[in-house]
Amino acid sequence: MKVRVKFSKYGIMKFIGHLDVMRYFQKAIRRAGIDIVYTEGLSPHMVMSFASPLGVGLTSDAEYMDIEIKTPITSAEAIDALNRVGVEGIEVTGFYQIPEGKASKAMTLVAAADYTVRFRKGYEPAVDWQSGISHFFAQKSITVMKKTKKSEKEVDIRPMIYEMSVNAGTVFLKLSSGSVDNLKPELVMDTYMKTLGIEPEPFAYEIHRCEVYADMGTEDHRKLVTLASLGKEIV
Repeated sequence: MKVRVKFSKYGIMKFIGHLDVMRYFQKAIRRAGIDIVYTEGLSPHMVMSFASPLGVGLTSDAEYMDIEIKTPITSAEAIDALNRVGVEGIEVTGFYQIPEGKASKAMTLVAAADYTVRFRKGYEPAVDWQSGISHFFAQKSITVMKKTKKSEKEVDIRPMIYEMSVNAGTVFLKLSSGSVDNLKPELVMDTYMKTLGIEPEPFAYEIHRCEVYADMGTEDHRKLVTLASLGKEIV
């Protein structure tokens, strides 16, 4: 049975990297007694994959991990068992059965993500930065120099910004995500600040990922649905 696990990452755990999160869940699954499937061969390991690993320093309510289990367990039992052996800062909030097949893998489905961004205390700009966001979002093109592992290239990021708004100092962003067009909220905010003549300081933002989506629409019509909604609770 293929299962999608949803969990939150907050507090001190936001400074824990992806490999440590993976090792954490390997231990938690064993301690919780969940009968997970292992690969075959000389060095068997748990069948486990993550949708879109979170950067260090970010918090989230929507991290997703796909696993395979041999012995069925209800969603309520699995969530309770994992949280009982867990630590403060990581909380399992969902446990869903998902369809079989490679096409259902979370890491290949990711198409967009929601974020909230605010300035850390003491890093707020001294000028009015909120009033220009609607004008920034209304532009037809927003060109930036985007760094890759090997070089830099000029990219129009506007088509990758699906929503952008501000409320009481908190910016909401719905951005393209995944392996094809992945846009980081830091880049959007830095680009916006530079249009105001403000040079952003390093680590100025508190970034929280709210949700992760798959695109189940067509080439001409986007239809974003949460990764959780593609599965069903086990009862």
